[in-house]
Amino acid sequence: RQSRCKLLVLNRMPREEVLAQEDERGRCFEPETSEDEWQKSRTRSLRRKAMTASTRLAYSLRKRNTRVANSDFASIFIEDVRDANEEKAVNSFRQVLLTRDLLPDSHDDYHEMLRFLKARKFDIDKKVQMWADMLHWRKEYGVDSILQCYYPHGYHGVDKEGQPVYIERLGKVEPSKLMSVTTVDRFLKYHVQGFEKMFKEKFPACSIAAKRHIDKTTTILDVHGVNWVSFSKVAHDLVMRMQKIDGDNYPETLNQMFIVNAGSGFKLLWNTAKGNKFQSRLLQIIDTSQLPDFLGGSCSCPNDGGCLRSDKGPWNDPDILKLLHSREAMKLTKFGSSSVADGVDVKSYASKVKSTGISEPLSASEVRLNPSAFVQSVPSSEKVS
Repeated sequence: RQSRCKLLVLNRMPREEVLAQEDERGRCFEPETSEDEWQKSRTRSLRRKAMTASTRLAYSLRKRNTRVANSDFASIFIEDVRDANEEKAVNSFRQVLLTRDLLPDSHDDYHEMLRFLKARKFDIDKKVQMWADMLHWRKEYGVDSILQCYYPHGYHGVDKEGQPVYIERLGKVEPSKLMSVTTVDRFLKYHVQGFEKMFKEKFPACSIAAKRHIDKTTTILDVHGVNWVSFSKVAHDLVMRMQKIDGDNYPETLNQMFIVNAGSGFKLLWNTAKGNKFQSRLLQIIDTSQLPDFLGGSCSCPNDGGCLRSDKGPWNDPDILKLLHSREAMKLTKFGSSSVADGVDVKSYASKVKSTGISEPLSASEVRLNPSAFVQSVPSSEKVS
């Protein structure tokens, strides 16, 4: 009967729970068992329980450490000390803004709201008014789209090698209007900021997505409607300074460049221009889903105000961003790093794209002014929707 009792228990419980049950129910032992034997057995049982608990704890810790090391999104500590009263005030402020429909997603940020609170010494009425005025000013002044209006450009997706695609519509640039809302020095800082984001966000994110080291871009210059005569001295100076910054501080960042919609006048400057149809050529390098429709692709980003305003790419993928900001992802920026997570291997990688006539990779701004740096120019004979 005793053996049967134990068998049933063993089928349902782990060993340490069986021992505990035996200890708690003295009747599982034979009636003839002496008190000394019962005490000894109880001591042995308790010792086994202690050893089992210790083993379980050690195993749990080992498993936890392994889980963190192998996690796709290993944790990283970022200090963000918040005052309890300030946090309460920000939460209240946030609720008021939500109620009044004054909190766009792009401004739903704790520290931004705290700055406005401090600026108005936490006065609820004044801070809400200041916030509303700020949103109105941004809309009226076109802050979020002002550069795109006068200087259409941006990153949009990746090519088939996983490299970010950068596009400029030079024919739509309005130098005089651009300089009316900024200065050359400010624009250069904006230009530098773009490069810094490319190295800190776009290249690492593309490396994660492509599972290899990415540090170059594919650039497309759409020159439809370009009139070099209309470029003022200020605009010329701006491009020259951009060229120097790029060449001196961000060398070897251009994998290849395509100059599309080149008219006959443009081909006089770029005498190596070829008559290839650029749509088919671009689609050999870039998937149609990654190429804007105005260049022959299938993407239009209607919910983002157009492709050049969407900033579409792996650098906006939530899962990649988590990995990018983790300790393990930091290894991706190092030469020859490997085994980050889920077998993602990032290795130093030379461009596999066939050379198109540039002896040395250049920056985009160098090609703008240097005809000899031409990669591939296509006339505007082929119409693009």
